[in-house]
Amino acid sequence: MRILFLSHYFPPEVNAPATRTFEHCVRWAQAGHDVTVVTCAPNCPDGVVYEGYRNRLRRQVEMIEGVRVVRVWTHLAPNAGTLRRIANFLSYMVCAVLASIRLRRPDVVVATSPQFFCGWAGVLVSWLKWRPLVLEIRDIWPESIRAVGAMRNRPLLWVLERLERWMYRSARHIVAVGNGYRDKVLEKVDIPERISVITNGVDLQQFTPAEPDSRFLRRWNLEGKFVCSYIGTIGMAHGLEVVLAAANLLKQKGRDDIRFCLVGDGASRERLQEQAEQDGVAEMVVFTGRQPKEQMPPILASSGACLIHLKKCELFGTVLPSKIFETMAMGRPIIMGVGGEARDIVIAAGAGLPMEPDSAESLVATVERLADDPAFATDRGQQARQYVAEHFNRDALAARFLTLLHEVGGMEPPPAVAETSTFGDSSRL
Repeated sequence: MRILFLSHYFPPEVNAPATRTFEHCVRWAQAGHDVTVVTCAPNCPDGVVYEGYRNRLRRQVEMIEGVRVVRVWTHLAPNAGTLRRIANFLSYMVCAVLASIRLRRPDVVVATSPQFFCGWAGVLVSWLKWRPLVLEIRDIWPESIRAVGAMRNRPLLWVLERLERWMYRSARHIVAVGNGYRDKVLEKVDIPERISVITNGVDLQQFTPAEPDSRFLRRWNLEGKFVCSYIGTIGMAHGLEVVLAAANLLKQKGRDDIRFCLVGDGASRERLQEQAEQDGVAEMVVFTGRQPKEQMPPILASSGACLIHLKKCELFGTVLPSKIFETMAMGRPIIMGVGGEARDIVIAAGAGLPMEPDSAESLVATVERLADDPAFATDRGQQARQYVAEHFNRDALAARFLTLLHEVGGMEPPPAVAETSTFGDSSRL
């Protein structure tokens, strides 16, 4: 079948949407399907185009592991601020639709959020091509930007929320990445028969337990320390001020054996790094900046525990961060600062310890528990690996998604994956 996939993010960008889209599309291409991704020149999170690429009006086409990648022009903007980012999102929507018109008619159109206007690009392309749309929901937008205070214009939010509902109704089928997202969508539109849950997962061959990387530890002066790493976007929603507060408490207690390592970049990194200097905890909180995707397994292997955290907010209880599964696959224990379904998975797996979001005292208690009991930490990690292998294998999840695409497109599912169908099943993980 011919699959046209619209995604604002795609490798060499290393964020969660890029990884999920890439890993699914590569597997579908390997299964013999014609897969085209319409995306933009890689520039996230700084709004600066990566070396080897250009942001130009004339579309660029490349093949990446069997997937045809069409890159379109966008108004570049860093992952900070509101107006410039909206301009970035809108320009992608327009250019992605124009580029798709020139492409061969697909059997099915897929569009993924974030961001919201990528979903609307999928709606428009499905109308123009007269083909069904599968809308993938990774974020409840615009509700999420309102939750972090990034937008307070009530009339504009009202308009966006009406467009959001229209987008949901326009999709032939919706794939949510977690039960919390599914429930939020159903609060807005009553279409339970047209929504399924296909969670994030992990490539178990790429992420497998390994020894700590001595070069990484030496480079960042982490040798001989218990390293608690946060890996991912350092943005408004992530509430990583709690790390600085926890470092202060540990410093007061004389715990020189524990270090926090923040790996990644985002709208809040520079401010937090300056604050760490001002608070006198720069030695205890290491900022590595953005690292290549291939360095993620060695960094995880070098971590005594991994922090997953979002600000305390009811909406964020619906979030299911993909980094959970990569951390579990590497056999590292998790300090879970996210509620809802994500916390339930970690607890069910015996994969780590929960903490109260935004509570420095809670973070200190959990990191000390793991640092002071290596056998306990090792046991948590081993259970995590076993659980994720059984429930969140990327190969199986990509096969389920492919089966759903066949059914939405009115085609017989491939025999090899027919038994994995989740079409119309919104309860199964």
